[in-house]
Amino acid sequence: MEELPAAGGDGGPGRPGASSDASPAVPPSATGPAAPGAPGAELLPEWVFVQSPCLQAVFDVRLRLVRANAGMERALGLSEAVMRGLRLTEIVPNPVSEETERRMQRVVESGECGHADAFVRPGAGPDTGATAPTPPSSVVLTPLRDAGGVVRGVSLVVHDGAAEGGAGGGREVPQTSEVTGAGIGSTLDSARTAQELADAAVPRLADFAVVDLLESPGQGDAPPPPASSDPTAAPVTVLAAGLAPVTVRRAAVRSALEGTGQPGAAVGQEFVYPPSSPPAECLAAGRGAVYGAADPAIARWAALDPGAAWIAAYGTHSMMVVPLRAGGVTLGLAVFGRHPRRAPFQARDLWLAEELTTRAAVGIHNAHRHSREHTSTMTLQHSLLPHTLPHLTALEMASRYLPAGSEAGVGGDWFDVIPLSGARVALVVGDVVGHGMRAAATMGRLRTAVRTLADVDLPPDELLTHLDDLIIHLSTDESGPGGGSESAGGIGTTCLYVVYDPVTCRATVARAGHPPPAVVSREGSVYLLDVPAGPPLGLGGLPFEAVEVELPEGSVLALYTDGLLQARDHDIDEALDGMFAALARPAATLETVCDRVLTALLTHPPDDDVALLVARTRALHADRVALWDLPSDPSVVARARRETTEQLTVWGLEDASFVTELVVSELVTNAIRYGAPPIQLRLIHENDTLICEVSDASNTAPHMRRARIFDEGGRGLLLVAQLAKRWGTRQGPVGKTIWAEQSLTGY
Repeated sequence: MEELPAAGGDGGPGRPGASSDASPAVPPSATGPAAPGAPGAELLPEWVFVQSPCLQAVFDVRLRLVRANAGMERALGLSEAVMRGLRLTEIVPNPVSEETERRMQRVVESGECGHADAFVRPGAGPDTGATAPTPPSSVVLTPLRDAGGVVRGVSLVVHDGAAEGGAGGGREVPQTSEVTGAGIGSTLDSARTAQELADAAVPRLADFAVVDLLESPGQGDAPPPPASSDPTAAPVTVLAAGLAPVTVRRAAVRSALEGTGQPGAAVGQEFVYPPSSPPAECLAAGRGAVYGAADPAIARWAALDPGAAWIAAYGTHSMMVVPLRAGGVTLGLAVFGRHPRRAPFQARDLWLAEELTTRAAVGIHNAHRHSREHTSTMTLQHSLLPHTLPHLTALEMASRYLPAGSEAGVGGDWFDVIPLSGARVALVVGDVVGHGMRAAATMGRLRTAVRTLADVDLPPDELLTHLDDLIIHLSTDESGPGGGSESAGGIGTTCLYVVYDPVTCRATVARAGHPPPAVVSREGSVYLLDVPAGPPLGLGGLPFEAVEVELPEGSVLALYTDGLLQARDHDIDEALDGMFAALARPAATLETVCDRVLTALLTHPPDDDVALLVARTRALHADRVALWDLPSDPSVVARARRETTEQLTVWGLEDASFVTELVVSELVTNAIRYGAPPIQLRLIHENDTLICEVSDASNTAPHMRRARIFDEGGRGLLLVAQLAKRWGTRQGPVGKTIWAEQSLTGY
């Protein structure tokens, strides 16, 4: 068989469009293809696999062995039946097998061919199969695709290194493990991964290397052409018609020669490859190629693109261009060059370069995916968190939210402020286990659930119990029959729920595994509220306990997530001392308080999300609240209307008297007719809102109904709903309260 063409000519190995006039010698018995009906024709593929002198095995996408040929069975001393279903590391447990398995996983993820050092030598017996052979053999890993282009398995072929010794023309060829052992893809930073690729190639494989990334990574319409099983064979590529200019951004440069500057564009610079340039051709072909300095394609490139003048100026006499592809997406390309002091690139070098770029492409693809997921998660989380805090009579508030700065991604911390009936307000802070899109989505569901439960005015401990049940149901649905992760559906979420009443200046607090709130008294002392911890949400079967505390007007309440106290450079006690000191310092506004707390505790980007909600209590004094005890007698309705009118006159709200009298009349009548004594009427004047509340000892909640034309009753609550801005019912320790809010805007 004729030898491969020398590198640097028109028939250089791997170059798109390369061809050779030479034809391999054909044995006399194979003068033509086997006829479809020839005996045994259908068994030829099976015979090729079973009788091949190369060691061959097929693994599924879980990296478990499916097939092994006779050579592999002899080398390992194990039958195919024994090995079937086992991973390579279970068949040959050694470090080389572990590295090979890692590269097989990359082949499955990227869809690109890969290489590794052999974990067994062709012809070796079972006693020597677990040691690295000398001279070195190589392993070629090829993705196996179905008709739709989906990777369904990996083909593993071991080539005898002695048979390949002449592939490089007698020169020393770098081994794959030597070239790729430089930690490519160690971070989720695409620029750093590109530089790691250049650093790994120079000087081991090339004298200089540049990595260019596409500004908009392109989605491949079809899988790349299948790779040859022979790493020394020159691939033949059919180019796509109608090439277009390619815009790239230089991501990395590395040169082994001092004082030569850098080839072409600087790092970070954006530029365009002409349509007929080798980089554009290789990107369109989806395969790498080797070029010599005298190659016509290089000459055309230099003539069309002034930016290619660096090729001659840099003394380049051999060049490889390799696309970066992973997950069916073309991400960019790498260009490797050699100076005259070294031999030109050969086919083996191209395979090694493709191994490097495949590993880098997977890392860059993961970085891009992480960046997209991080952006999507941030967008989702931003849409779920309060954009502005409501202006309420009960509290003055300020908040801060900082997403995690680590590679773990955005977490599921949240906070909320929920106006309740009777001028009360609920404060909630929570922390969902985990990071990323799933944690943010779970946070959104839990925040909605808390708002729904708060809307029915459940006490804090009951609200957490209902939230605990909800998370158990969600985790059951998400885990499915096979079970799931411990954090499925939000298991382990922590939550702190506070309800503050400005009329009584008291707060009811309950928590589920969350850090307790800090309180700054009017005198300036800082302390943590003594609130029973309660279990995290989703564990089930354990009670939550609420406590009621007095918070005089002017007290400051600080709610936070644990990310605030888990800074890397101090322990929890130091963090608490720093937070207390920041809270104790006098400040004109709560915005200043928030900034001081974050400045004191966060000296680095946080490793976990940080949510901080600070509130200063206000009071509704007695002159803004009117209260009457009413007997359960229908005649008292007239008295209630009269008392209401007089109180509105005192408040200067005479214009609201007509509507308020109707609301009071209907609510008091309902309490007398359907409730139980004692009955109480309360009016609250809250800035631009008038609140009317009627309480009785019955736990039966009212509901609107559709009254028929000739019905004498049944329209009371419908009338209240039409006249009030909002209305509802809340249950108390004894009985219920029906309330209605009127807007005073315009009066």
